[in-house]
Amino acid sequence: MKLGLLAMSGVRCRNEELLAMGLTLPGFVERSKVIASLPSLGLLTLAGMTPADVEIGYVEIPDPGSLTELPGDFDVVAISSFTAQIKEAYKLADRYRAAGVTVLMGGLHVTARPNEALQHADSVLIGEGESLWPQMIADLQANCLKPRYDARLMNFDFARSPMPRFELLDISKYNRITVQTQRGCPFNCDFCGASIRLNPRFKTKPVDRVIAEIHRIKEAWTHPFLEFADDNTFADKARGRELVRALIPEGLRWFTETDISIARDPELLAMMKDAGCAQILIGLESPSSGLDGLEHKANWKMKQSDHYARAIETIQDAGITVNGCFVLGLDGQDTTSFDAVFDFVRATGLYEVQITVMTAFPNAPLYDRLAGTGRLIDPEAWDACTLFDVNYRPEKMTVAELENGFRDLARRIYDTGFIEERRRRFFERQSALRKKRIQSDAAAKN
Repeated sequence: MKLGLLAMSGVRCRNEELLAMGLTLPGFVERSKVIASLPSLGLLTLAGMTPADVEIGYVEIPDPGSLTELPGDFDVVAISSFTAQIKEAYKLADRYRAAGVTVLMGGLHVTARPNEALQHADSVLIGEGESLWPQMIADLQANCLKPRYDARLMNFDFARSPMPRFELLDISKYNRITVQTQRGCPFNCDFCGASIRLNPRFKTKPVDRVIAEIHRIKEAWTHPFLEFADDNTFADKARGRELVRALIPEGLRWFTETDISIARDPELLAMMKDAGCAQILIGLESPSSGLDGLEHKANWKMKQSDHYARAIETIQDAGITVNGCFVLGLDGQDTTSFDAVFDFVRATGLYEVQITVMTAFPNAPLYDRLAGTGRLIDPEAWDACTLFDVNYRPEKMTVAELENGFRDLARRIYDTGFIEERRRRFFERQSALRKKRIQSDAAAKN
């Protein structure tokens, strides 16, 4: 059996004005392009659970519409896609089925809408793929494939996590590779479209298994840049220390996502720097307290907003740059929110910035709330789930005001001069701190 693992990739934005403008702003979709260029860790992980007698091909498809011929001579294809790309994935699946190829689908969107996916696939895998992929493949080989494999009531043990098949990649195509150290998040924010939609349980992968994956990557890439594919790597600080201690001797540089509480732990920050942490992405969402009611853990993040500026300074003074992520169009925000974000970025000197539009992903609490109150413009406009497009009626501004305000903020935030100014501030601050430490050490010796 020849199995094709098909990863949909590439940046999506339905708003043509915003997309055209983004092409002229060097930093506009910078982070999104990084995400889009990452390999599909989910598919590589499933490959690691596939029997050796199955021939596997891994293919990335940035633009399915431009394909004149279907990639690969496969008997079966497994397609992975984000919600924003799912309609393209369905069209691709339909083409494969018309050619007599068996189509499997899974992932976040398929888990949210399995009946929809089954209109385009021979079988769907719902929930965590590791739980039922071996059974799915066994049934394929025995010619008794079921239409659905539902793992939502199962809980895959991360201590049994398979080794992803990194060797399937052409490593020269990537500037960073992903490793997952945990899954889920102890927070359950109303607007979050993260892996909690796949499995609501927060779990961590044993550190020795993480290091084993890194060693496998280093067999092909001596000095890799890693991105930890986690929702909140340092949600558990004790476990975070264990992970960082193991990373220190590996000689890596890496990026991850976590929350603002990391600033309260200077010892852990220092360890992260020693272990090669280059940047952390933090969901700041709003520089004001505009998150009331949008978090399901006692509004924890809202209560931190008064300390954001000091926290960013603490993290960046440790030599780790902060990629601050803001969400525009949150309930409670009005047209003043755009200037508020810009002023905050300028005042704090954030090294990197990501701005997004509040997006209602299927299965996220936000989707159910907006759908239930009739505020979704088109409940099945999956191609608008790009983080840049507006598919709902904001609470305190019009759709046009949100779209125009977002475009204007993007122009200002991603202005080349403004980016260079912030980065220059970071390096000048680092230089000043180094001089101060040298002077302090010299004084101590005297």
